[in-house]
Amino acid sequence: MTDRQPTETRNLDIYGNATLEWSRVIDALSCPPTADLSWFLGTVQPDGRPHAAGVGAMYLGGDMYVVSGPRTRKSRDLAANPACTLSVRMEGIDQGRPLGLLTRRHSNVRRPNTVGGWPVEVENDAFTAPYSAPSAGPPPWHLYRFVLHTVFGVGSAEPHGATRWRFS
Repeated sequence: MTDRQPTETRNLDIYGNATLEWSRVIDALSCPPTADLSWFLGTVQPDGRPHAAGVGAMYLGGDMYVVSGPRTRKSRDLAANPACTLSVRMEGIDQGRPLGLLTRRHSNVRRPNTVGGWPVEVENDAFTAPYSAPSAGPPPWHLYRFVLHTVFGVGSAEPHGATRWRFS
């Protein structure tokens, strides 16, 4: 599967730096699952209040994937309203910049032996495993696929800059 490319790029830098290259984001996201990336999923609760949760996520083929139990606040929020953000701290890209995303529960779960190096089993359309991150809630866990809509990036290392990318 080929990574999606932005259909619109806009330089947001106010200091005269050039537009950041999209390949810089792809390179930072295309790391092994064991890499030290900090991910946060922002959802909207039914009463309109925001909710943020640290999550484990993986970038694969142009989309982001998160596993979460159906009873967690984030999963219930996504079921009611798929509007969300996914923020990540990456090497050379400023911390906590939101990735504006559209999301859907991904029901095409294959039968892997491991996810990110962890042993898993597939039951119906969900994962189970002997252990997971506490924030995922108890098993079973559903796989959520996040499709890029708008991405903001700020270079925290040379070359500096600030850029917005939009996807169709």
